Amino acid sequence: MSGLPVYRWRLAPDGLATRRQLRALGLRPGGQEVVAQLERPRSRRGPLVAYLYRIDLARPVRPMTARRAAALAKANAARRWCPSCRRDAGYVIPASLGMCTPCAYPEQCIAGTANPAWRVP
Repeated sequence: MSGLPVYRWRLAPDGLATRRQLRALGLRPGGQEVVAQLERPRSRRGPLVAYLYRIDLARPVRPMTARRAAALAKANAARRWCPSCRRDAGYVIPASLGMCTPCAYPEQCIAGTANPAWRVP
């Protein structure tokens, strides 16, 4: 995003906000373009970058409808089901494993060396 003004951390002018700051105000960017970027320097790595939007052009967040809430609950519930043992794991299954912890590491669960919460009843 070349050509954008770059501000140092905590030195952005009034009237600009990041996505998270807009959300805290009950707003969303609403299709507007990024107007500036904020950089936070870090040692040994490149700076953290956050994009800034104009608050006066931001739109209100769309309200959560009952159908949208139901779809979100269904999607989150699907992330908890293990495809191997077909049980609700009680937590969101890590994408790196692709299955619940007892299915991914059965030898640890049988030997009893794993976390007791991992054991399948």
